[in-house]
Amino acid sequence: MAERRRILLVGASGLIGGAVMRQSMTTPGMRLIALGRRETPLPPGARMEMVVADTLGWGDAIAAISPNSAICALGSTWAKSGRNEAAFRAVDHDLVLAVAQTCRDNGVENFVLVSSVGAEISSRTLYLRVKAETEAAVGRLGFRRLDILRPGLLRGTRQNDTRVLERLAMLVSPLADRLMTGERRRYRSIAADDVAQAALTGAMSRAGGRFTHEHDAIERLARKEDRR
Repeated sequence: MAERRRILLVGASGLIGGAVMRQSMTTPGMRLIALGRRETPLPPGARMEMVVADTLGWGDAIAAISPNSAICALGSTWAKSGRNEAAFRAVDHDLVLAVAQTCRDNGVENFVLVSSVGAEISSRTLYLRVKAETEAAVGRLGFRRLDILRPGLLRGTRQNDTRVLERLAMLVSPLADRLMTGERRRYRSIAADDVAQAALTGAMSRAGGRFTHEHDAIERLARKEDRR
Protein backbone atom coordinates (compact mmCIF):
# COMPACT_ATOMS: atom_id res chain seq x y z
CA MET A 1 0.00 0.00 0.00
CA ALA A 2 1.42 3.37 -1.06
CA GLU A 3 2.32 5.80 1.69
CA ARG A 4 -0.09 8.72 2.03
CA ARG A 5 1.21 12.10 0.95
CA ARG A 6 1.72 14.47 3.89
CA ILE A 7 0.20 17.88 3.14
CA LEU A 8 0.78 20.91 5.35
CA LEU A 9 -2.01 23.51 5.52
CA VAL A 10 -1.16 26.99 6.78
CA GLY A 11 -4.11 29.36 7.15
CA ALA A 12 -6.70 26.87 8.36
CA SER A 13 -8.80 29.52 10.14
CA GLY A 14 -9.76 31.30 6.92
CA LEU A 15 -12.46 30.54 4.35
CA ILE A 16 -10.13 28.61 2.03
CA GLY A 17 -8.42 26.83 4.92
CA GLY A 18 -11.72 25.58 6.24
CA ALA A 19 -12.72 24.40 2.78
CA VAL A 20 -9.40 22.56 2.37
CA MET A 21 -10.07 20.69 5.62
CA ARG A 22 -13.53 19.67 4.40
CA GLN A 23 -12.39 18.67 0.92
CA SER A 24 -9.50 16.62 2.33
CA MET A 25 -12.04 14.24 3.85
CA THR A 26 -12.93 12.94 0.37
CA THR A 27 -9.44 13.16 -1.17
CA PRO A 28 -7.71 9.76 -1.01
CA GLY A 29 -3.99 9.11 -0.55
CA MET A 30 -3.20 12.05 1.69
CA ARG A 31 -2.73 13.07 5.32
CA LEU A 32 -3.50 16.70 6.18
CA ILE A 33 -1.68 18.51 8.98
CA ALA A 34 -2.77 22.08 9.76
CA LEU A 35 -0.43 24.59 11.40
CA GLY A 36 -1.73 27.74 13.06
CA ARG A 37 -1.30 30.24 15.86
CA ARG A 38 -4.48 29.15 17.58
CA GLU A 39 -6.78 26.14 17.73
CA THR A 40 -9.21 25.97 14.82
CA PRO A 41 -12.37 23.82 14.98
CA LEU A 42 -12.09 20.77 12.73
CA PRO A 43 -14.94 19.74 10.44
CA PRO A 44 -17.08 16.92 11.91
CA GLY A 45 -15.54 13.58 11.02
CA ALA A 46 -12.23 15.07 9.87
CA ARG A 47 -9.21 12.78 10.21
CA MET A 48 -6.28 15.16 10.39
CA GLU A 49 -3.90 16.84 12.81
CA MET A 50 -3.79 20.40 14.11
CA VAL A 51 -0.48 21.81 15.33
CA VAL A 52 -0.66 25.06 17.32
CA ALA A 53 2.46 27.20 17.78
CA ASP A 54 3.58 30.80 17.86
CA THR A 55 4.86 31.92 14.46
CA LEU A 56 8.39 32.03 15.89
CA GLY A 57 8.12 28.28 16.35
CA TRP A 58 6.70 27.49 12.93
CA GLY A 59 10.10 26.61 11.52
CA ASP A 60 10.61 23.83 14.06
CA ALA A 61 7.00 22.71 13.62
CA ILE A 62 7.34 22.42 9.83
CA ALA A 63 10.58 20.48 10.22
CA ALA A 64 8.87 18.08 12.64
CA ILE A 65 5.82 17.65 10.38
CA SER A 66 8.12 16.92 7.40
CA PRO A 67 5.45 17.47 4.72
CA ASN A 68 5.72 16.45 1.07
CA SER A 69 3.51 19.34 -0.04
CA ALA A 70 2.17 22.57 1.42
CA ILE A 71 -0.90 24.74 0.88
CA CYS A 72 -0.53 28.33 2.03
CA ALA A 73 -3.87 30.09 2.51
CA LEU A 74 -2.52 32.79 4.80
CA GLY A 75 -3.88 36.25 4.31
CA SER A 76 -5.02 39.38 6.09
CA THR A 77 -7.17 42.32 5.04
CA TRP A 78 -6.53 46.04 5.03
CA ALA A 79 -9.07 46.43 7.84
CA LYS A 80 -7.68 43.60 9.99
CA SER A 81 -4.18 45.05 9.69
CA GLY A 82 -5.45 48.32 11.19
CA ARG A 83 -4.95 49.98 7.79
CA ASN A 84 -1.24 49.81 8.44
CA GLU A 85 0.95 48.89 5.47
CA ALA A 86 3.73 47.36 7.57
CA ALA A 87 1.26 45.18 9.48
CA PHE A 88 -0.39 44.06 6.26
CA ARG A 89 2.95 43.18 4.64
CA ALA A 90 4.06 41.34 7.77
CA VAL A 91 1.40 38.69 7.10
CA ASP A 92 0.70 38.70 3.38
CA HIS A 93 4.35 38.94 2.32
CA ASP A 94 6.79 38.32 5.15
CA LEU A 95 5.03 35.46 6.94
CA VAL A 96 3.99 33.76 3.69
CA LEU A 97 7.55 33.96 2.38
CA ALA A 98 8.98 32.67 5.67
CA VAL A 99 6.64 29.66 5.51
CA ALA A 100 7.57 29.01 1.89
CA GLN A 101 11.32 29.30 2.56
CA THR A 102 11.07 26.95 5.54
CA CYS A 103 9.10 24.46 3.46
CA ARG A 104 11.71 24.61 0.71
CA ASP A 105 14.53 24.14 3.23
CA ASN A 106 12.77 21.04 4.56
CA GLY A 107 12.35 19.32 1.22
CA VAL A 108 8.75 20.23 0.37
CA GLU A 109 8.22 19.41 -3.31
CA ASN A 110 4.83 20.97 -4.11
CA PHE A 111 3.79 24.40 -2.86
CA VAL A 112 0.33 25.87 -3.45
CA LEU A 113 -0.07 29.60 -2.86
CA VAL A 114 -3.54 31.15 -2.64
CA SER A 115 -3.20 34.67 -4.04
CA SER A 116 -5.76 36.96 -5.72
CA VAL A 117 -7.04 37.79 -9.17
CA GLY A 118 -5.55 41.07 -10.37
CA ALA A 119 -2.23 40.59 -8.57
CA GLU A 120 0.20 42.87 -10.37
CA ILE A 121 3.50 44.45 -9.35
CA SER A 122 2.51 47.76 -10.96
CA SER A 123 -0.95 47.86 -9.36
CA ARG A 124 -1.94 51.05 -7.57
CA THR A 125 -3.74 48.92 -5.00
CA LEU A 126 -1.50 47.88 -2.12
CA TYR A 127 -3.33 44.58 -1.64
CA LEU A 128 -2.77 43.46 -5.23
CA ARG A 129 0.78 44.81 -5.36
CA VAL A 130 1.81 42.89 -2.23
CA LYS A 131 0.16 39.72 -3.55
CA ALA A 132 2.21 40.01 -6.75
CA GLU A 133 5.43 40.67 -4.83
CA THR A 134 4.77 37.57 -2.72
CA GLU A 135 4.11 35.44 -5.81
CA ALA A 136 7.40 36.56 -7.33
CA ALA A 137 9.38 35.92 -4.15
CA VAL A 138 7.92 32.43 -3.67
CA GLY A 139 8.53 31.70 -7.33
CA ARG A 140 12.26 32.26 -6.89
CA LEU A 141 12.55 29.51 -4.25
CA GLY A 142 12.62 26.73 -6.81
CA PHE A 143 9.88 24.31 -5.75
CA ARG A 144 9.52 21.22 -7.93
CA ARG A 145 5.91 22.30 -8.48
CA LEU A 146 4.39 25.67 -7.66
CA ASP A 147 0.69 26.37 -8.15
CA ILE A 148 -0.46 29.97 -7.71
CA LEU A 149 -4.23 30.24 -7.39
CA ARG A 150 -5.76 33.62 -8.20
CA PRO A 151 -9.47 33.43 -7.33
CA GLY A 152 -11.90 36.30 -7.60
CA LEU A 153 -14.70 36.88 -5.09
CA LEU A 154 -14.94 33.80 -2.87
CA ARG A 155 -18.36 32.30 -2.27
CA GLY A 156 -18.76 30.64 1.09
CA THR A 157 -19.64 31.25 4.72
CA ARG A 158 -16.97 32.84 6.88
CA GLN A 159 -16.94 32.28 10.62
CA ASN A 160 -16.96 35.38 12.85
CA ASP A 161 -16.45 37.73 9.92
CA THR A 162 -18.49 40.86 9.25
CA ARG A 163 -17.57 41.73 5.67
CA VAL A 164 -20.86 43.40 4.75
CA LEU A 165 -19.77 44.55 1.29
CA GLU A 166 -18.47 41.08 0.47
CA ARG A 167 -21.77 39.49 1.47
CA LEU A 168 -23.64 41.94 -0.72
CA ALA A 169 -21.29 41.17 -3.60
CA MET A 170 -22.04 37.44 -3.22
CA LEU A 171 -25.77 38.17 -3.49
CA VAL A 172 -25.36 39.87 -6.86
CA SER A 173 -22.56 37.61 -8.13
CA PRO A 174 -24.83 35.27 -10.19
CA LEU A 175 -25.87 38.22 -12.35
CA ALA A 176 -22.47 39.93 -12.31
CA ASP A 177 -20.71 36.74 -13.36
CA ARG A 178 -22.84 36.51 -16.50
CA LEU A 179 -21.67 39.95 -17.54
CA MET A 180 -18.01 38.99 -17.14
CA THR A 181 -17.02 37.50 -20.49
CA GLY A 182 -13.78 37.22 -22.43
CA GLU A 183 -10.81 38.58 -20.49
CA ARG A 184 -13.12 39.58 -17.64
CA ARG A 185 -14.05 35.94 -16.90
CA ARG A 186 -11.10 35.72 -14.53
CA TYR A 187 -12.90 38.14 -12.18
CA ARG A 188 -15.93 35.87 -11.78
CA SER A 189 -16.82 34.67 -8.30
CA ILE A 190 -15.87 31.14 -7.34
CA ALA A 191 -16.85 28.70 -4.59
CA ALA A 192 -14.29 28.36 -1.82
CA ASP A 193 -14.73 24.57 -2.04
CA ASP A 194 -13.59 24.64 -5.68
CA VAL A 195 -10.48 26.65 -4.81
CA ALA A 196 -9.76 24.21 -1.99
CA GLN A 197 -10.11 21.17 -4.25
CA ALA A 198 -7.82 22.80 -6.82
CA ALA A 199 -5.26 23.40 -4.06
CA LEU A 200 -5.40 19.77 -3.02
CA THR A 201 -5.04 18.61 -6.62
CA GLY A 202 -1.93 20.74 -7.04
CA ALA A 203 -0.51 19.50 -3.76
CA MET A 204 -1.07 15.88 -4.78
CA SER A 205 0.23 16.21 -8.35
CA ARG A 206 3.26 14.20 -9.44
CA ALA A 207 3.97 16.55 -12.36
CA GLY A 208 6.42 19.41 -11.92
CA GLY A 209 6.37 23.01 -13.13
CA ARG A 210 5.09 26.46 -12.23
CA PHE A 211 1.47 27.30 -12.93
CA THR A 212 -0.72 30.34 -12.36
CA HIS A 213 -4.43 29.54 -12.30
CA GLU A 214 -7.22 32.08 -12.61
CA HIS A 215 -10.97 31.38 -12.61
CA ASP A 216 -11.35 28.86 -15.45
CA ALA A 217 -8.03 27.13 -14.74
CA ILE A 218 -8.92 26.82 -11.05
CA GLU A 219 -12.22 25.18 -12.02
CA ARG A 220 -10.39 22.75 -14.32
CA LEU A 221 -7.87 21.88 -11.62
CA ALA A 222 -10.70 21.36 -9.14
CA ARG A 223 -12.28 18.88 -11.56
CA LYS A 224 -8.87 17.28 -12.10
CA GLU A 225 -9.03 18.06 -15.81
CA ASP A 226 -5.72 19.94 -15.83
CA ARG A 227 -3.19 17.27 -16.84
CA ARG A 228 -0.06 19.44 -16.82
